[in-house]
Amino acid sequence: MQTTDFVATVFDGRSNPNKVTVTFTMALNALLKGYTATIILMVEAVELGKPGACAGMDIGKPFEPVASLLDTFLEKGGRIAICGSCMTHNGMTAEQMDPRFSIISAPDVIDLLMQAKGSLQVT
Repeated sequence: MQTTDFVATVFDGRSNPNKVTVTFTMALNALLKGYTATIILMVEAVELGKPGACAGMDIGKPFEPVASLLDTFLEKGGRIAICGSCMTHNGMTAEQMDPRFSIISAPDVIDLLMQAKGSLQVT
């Protein structure tokens, strides 16, 4: 996986839209400030790797809906990475995931975090 300036990891999925929203908001802001950015979906957050999974996640103002944040994030060159081990552990397959996202291994996670200029872990 290509290195990135900013890495945000999120561990919660649809059950905690606040954490998901903050993660996507911060990663998008990294892009808007001129950094490269990757969001890593881990643990329960791998469910967000399915197409359309962010639809309807909206915690209200001043935050944008997660689906809108995701679209803008991808349009501006952001990358989404899915922890492959977490995906398998949660009974999901690569075929179920959005093809725009990368499935990565534990060593890839470490490389991304260690080579980033900054990171945010939302647990």
